Amino acid sequence: MNIALFGATGTIGKRILSEALRRGHDVTAVVRDPSRLAEADLQETGTGAAKGKRGTLSVMEGDILMPDSIAKAAEGQDVVISAYGPRFGDEDELQEATRCLIEGTRRGGARRLIAVGGAGSLEVAPGVRLMDTPEFPEEIRPLARAHNEALALYRASDLDWTVICPPAVIEPGIRTGQFRIGLDRLITDERDQSRITVEDYAVALLDEVEDPQFQGARFTVAY
Repeated sequence: MNIALFGATGTIGKRILSEALRRGHDVTAVVRDPSRLAEADLQETGTGAAKGKRGTLSVMEGDILMPDSIAKAAEGQDVVISAYGPRFGDEDELQEATRCLIEGTRRGGARRLIAVGGAGSLEVAPGVRLMDTPEFPEEIRPLARAHNEALALYRASDLDWTVICPPAVIEPGIRTGQFRIGLDRLITDERDQSRITVEDYAVALLDEVEDPQFQGARFTVAY
């Protein structure tokens, strides 16, 4: 498949890029500064063997806050993936980026838009969201609210969209390919932990790219 990926230089975006190339997809990484995709990052994704069974990587200069830029990147793509995450203090940019993604993807003619979401809006009990619990870190609440507002924008759009929410803890680790899938409820294990590696999160996202199960919906994954 042809994939346009925003946020390819971030922790999650790098793993999505690696997983997509591993599966033989052709990825266009859209970045404001192409030099940020340093040689070390390209080697980490395995793009040294980009042809043959592996996919190919192209780098395009673009801006997620400019619909024209997104539309240009979306042309000829089967799916647009956003792994964009705002910096702390710039959470309001997430809503603007989401509006631009929706508009630009539609104008560019891509079939699907898949976005990395947040865990804060997932429920821990009926009607109780994780971000509303006393234990939720106060410094993360603005980002959680921003992700929740972005989700509302996707739900109000007419695109073929999917938002994939991580569990409470997502961090680099190993790729196992084993995890559980849920909808609106935070997934926890027998020790009441909610976690996944970024590598397995990327597996779940690419599974959805290849075999859509949650079109026009959000879902979550965890061990």
